[in-house]
Amino acid sequence: MASIEDEDQIRVLSFNCWGLKYVARNRVERLRAIADKLSTAPYDVICLQELWVSADYQLLHLKLTPSLPFAKFFYTGALGSGLAIFSRYPILGTRTHTYSLNGPPINVAAGDWIVGKGAVSVLLSHPILHRVEVFNTHMVAYGGDDGPEVQRAHRIVGAWELARLIRDSAALGRYVIAVGDFNSVPSSVVMSIIRDHAGLSDAWMASHDTGHLPTTELVQSPHHALLHFGVTADSPLNTYTAGKRLETTARRGLGKRLDYIFYRGPSPRPPLNGNEHQPVLSCTESQVAMTGRIPGHDISFSDHFGIEATLRIRTAPTPTLSTPLPAAPSVWDTEPSTPTTINTHSGPSSAHITDQTLSTIRQILVSAYRIARFRARQQLTVFALCLTADILLFLVSIWQPLRVANPAFVFCAAVLTWLGTTMLYSGFIYGRWEANALMTVIEELELFSRYPPSDDDRHGGVLGQGARYAGT
Repeated sequence: MASIEDEDQIRVLSFNCWGLKYVARNRVERLRAIADKLSTAPYDVICLQELWVSADYQLLHLKLTPSLPFAKFFYTGALGSGLAIFSRYPILGTRTHTYSLNGPPINVAAGDWIVGKGAVSVLLSHPILHRVEVFNTHMVAYGGDDGPEVQRAHRIVGAWELARLIRDSAALGRYVIAVGDFNSVPSSVVMSIIRDHAGLSDAWMASHDTGHLPTTELVQSPHHALLHFGVTADSPLNTYTAGKRLETTARRGLGKRLDYIFYRGPSPRPPLNGNEHQPVLSCTESQVAMTGRIPGHDISFSDHFGIEATLRIRTAPTPTLSTPLPAAPSVWDTEPSTPTTINTHSGPSSAHITDQTLSTIRQILVSAYRIARFRARQQLTVFALCLTADILLFLVSIWQPLRVANPAFVFCAAVLTWLGTTMLYSGFIYGRWEANALMTVIEELELFSRYPPSDDDRHGGVLGQGARYAGT
């Protein structure tokens, strides 16, 4: 890579650190090694996911301060977002957005709802681009990658919300870099929303000629999957993949591409004169990073590999090129569909999502809405049964003659009370929460299909989503 003093390029790293306290194996050793390695790496912006422990962030901040003096650790939910951003450029403002849906709260083991997964961003002051907003996200894992897309409705809602934030930022004349662990493969509906609705260019696709998903026939080896398909998760080359139960998608492609770097320019605006041209971002290099082993230990840095990209800034107009990319599958199809295109250069950008994709998303969310309502009714039925059983136990305990049976009655009543209360919370409170969040996006989709905004539309949503920072 070029000297860190160069201002005509931005070097970005996105890396899932797997820093779960008490859960992630070898966390202390790995985070120390990550801090040492990144302290000598020539990046301008580093975005980390699953950095849950404050002490780990402080260690990284201490190590990276000489090269990346500006940093932000973000807090969401009960345990924090696990998201952090380190930058060579001054940070003018920050914001945090928790996704409306993060899996059911009853799914405690996954923890997505408890931590409040979402998207965070920093507004940077760049010497050439002036205002650059960098988004970092870790999307919900709920729903996996195999099976019908309706299982991933929560992730689709999150993608729609993130795309809306990015569109609002670009409408304010900012350049946008969006990175993170999207927990989605390139052909998914989620990634179609991120690319097409947000108007983003994929750094990997802009710098590689692989416009298809990895399959058993195409992938020659695990190294080939990394070099040509950008595999960052569930790779056989990662020491933490051994013994892990893998989905079909991961087995077929010798891993999955879940981590991305995207970029775009501001929304198009009429030039003040015929000779005015805005700087253009283009990706000249992108590769999988952090693939080695920790010095002195035969373990990987994380259960994910990282992704890095070099974004070149061009001040002269550059022709727009296109690279084929798989379109999103239909609602029940898990195979890639016909190729679509993306821009490999990002000057003033406009987002365009097809009517077919909008229709597919709406079908998925309508199906998810019906499933959510049905599941809520089931849970409320369980609550009613538990309440009835509790009343019967109380009546029986009054009239039964054996005192030695009372502890058993009390224990059963306690279990039924706990189960009934849980079902009441999950069925009524969360059931309505989930249904309302899904209906909100469904109605937005209907409005968007009926009245698609023009490229220079500046009304409503920009300010409504809190896209402005004080003093900018």
